[in-house]
Amino acid sequence: MATWRRDGRLTGSQRLLCAGLAGTLSLSLTAPLELATVLAQVGVVRGRARGPWGAGLRVWRAEGPRALWKGNAVSCLRLFPCSAVQLAAYRKFVVLFTDDLGHISQWRSIMAGSLAGMVSTIVTYPTDLIKTRLIVQNMLEPSYRGILHAFSTIYQQEGFLALYRGVSLTILGALPFSAGSLLVYMNLEKIWNGPRDRFSLLQNFANVCLAAAVTQTLSFPFDTVKRKMQLPLPVTSRRPPQRGQGTLAFIACPYFSETDGKNQNKPGIINSKGPVVPDSPAEKVTAFEMGRCLSGIGPAFS
Repeated sequence: MATWRRDGRLTGSQRLLCAGLAGTLSLSLTAPLELATVLAQVGVVRGRARGPWGAGLRVWRAEGPRALWKGNAVSCLRLFPCSAVQLAAYRKFVVLFTDDLGHISQWRSIMAGSLAGMVSTIVTYPTDLIKTRLIVQNMLEPSYRGILHAFSTIYQQEGFLALYRGVSLTILGALPFSAGSLLVYMNLEKIWNGPRDRFSLLQNFANVCLAAAVTQTLSFPFDTVKRKMQLPLPVTSRRPPQRGQGTLAFIACPYFSETDGKNQNKPGIINSKGPVVPDSPAEKVTAFEMGRCLSGIGPAFS
């Protein structure tokens, strides 16, 4: 079961500073791995540029060292609204799932966190699409000069709905993500041969890494298709989608089976597991922990 407690050791401004620095640092340190993952997912990494080092070296030589952090500014900026929305939604879902005695089971708490992450991702989804566009473009010949320019250009040229292209994959990917989290956390006592309330800091860190690796693997195909859908369409293809050209048609289209091969729904998954340990997996966990730090509250399982 879980109860709510408030941490009064830090003031609000101190929590804001610590959370902001921690989130910015974790995203900045793992930005090159995130870039290599996105490039592999969308099919930009070809030829001899295999693996995160090969992809990073290719970008470094072609565009310079600053290109390894393309899109990182968007990731850092979206931490604040994403964490605020996720925390507010999480508290609402916890209240909804809490029983009459004020307790909430662990699987309901995980479900509340998954639903809250889904809500925050949908609300801030345009920033994720813009991040993908900034990563894919060439810095020497940019199509977008910044975040605001990218937002206005996409809105004017492709329409408002283009900012949410691929959002359905986020909803579909939340199902295996939640299932993987529940599977891992329900077996922690068996893994460590002890009760959860006696786990050390190192054990809890390992638990987060293990859960992130499992959930990232299960939901990665959905993320790959989402990244491909976020790419700009050719000018001749910017028309309303016809019947049968939605998300399911995109997943099953020959683009994967003929061009990328049967295993290419998970390109770059090894790169993606790189930032799992310090950042599991990227902005979702970072934003949620940042929100908990800002509020000074969090569930304590007993």
